[in-house]
Amino acid sequence: MPYKMIVLDLDDTLLCDDHTISPRTKEALMNAQESGVKVVLASGRPTYGMVHIAKELELEKYGSFILSFNGAKIINCLTNEELFSSTLSPRTVARLNDISREEGVLIHTYVGDEIITEVENKFTDIESDITGLPIRVVSSFTDAVTEPVVKVLMLAEPEMLVHVEKKLQKQLQGELSVMRSKPYFLEFTEEGVTKGTSLHLLIQQLGITRDEVIAIGDSYNDLAMIEFAGLGVAMGNAPEDIKEKANHVTDTNMNDGVAKVVEEFILKPVSVS
Repeated sequence: MPYKMIVLDLDDTLLCDDHTISPRTKEALMNAQESGVKVVLASGRPTYGMVHIAKELELEKYGSFILSFNGAKIINCLTNEELFSSTLSPRTVARLNDISREEGVLIHTYVGDEIITEVENKFTDIESDITGLPIRVVSSFTDAVTEPVVKVLMLAEPEMLVHVEKKLQKQLQGELSVMRSKPYFLEFTEEGVTKGTSLHLLIQQLGITRDEVIAIGDSYNDLAMIEFAGLGVAMGNAPEDIKEKANHVTDTNMNDGVAKVVEEFILKPVSVS
């Protein structure tokens, strides 16, 4: 069965370490789109931090989509319409803020096109660098969140955050989705919202089956879509436990891992036929 869609995480997957797309990968993806395959971007990033990459790949021209905030939003690149949106209430944000204090970790979220935090810190600086969003340091985190937000992040050194993740996944089971996107980012979205569930919603609307989808990622927030897709691919730079659950392991983000998947599973079958 030929593949009709390829879904790509951004950081440490599609993008090189300098946040650019390699020439080989870009060429492979443009060729895939010319052959009729949808290229979909799926990231923990806010939509704002993904749009420039969608434009570089001309997703608007090919009528494709962005899954931002770990799948909490689905955006039609052609119309800018939100096909799906999930949020957390200010009350939930306040509760997460209390939990962050109890656990001794930092916290931030997004209000408008800004990252909101009470404390300047290196992890929020990293998020600002990745997404291009400015940081606003506020005196009260909860007072700054008066409207629903899409997601909240807790921040700490990886060895600490892995224990917090396990604890909160049990504590908040049935209430919120809890997963790490990077070793130092623990992300909270509405219960049941993942890249995998949003991908499922999207393909239902497009009449595409999961067997016709390739999903590529490198981290724990990619696992749901990797396991959902007909061909779930882990990057060569992914943790071993992610690789073990994938159907296929490709090269690293610095060695054109995405391009090699596109060439092998999409472009080569087309050229042979």
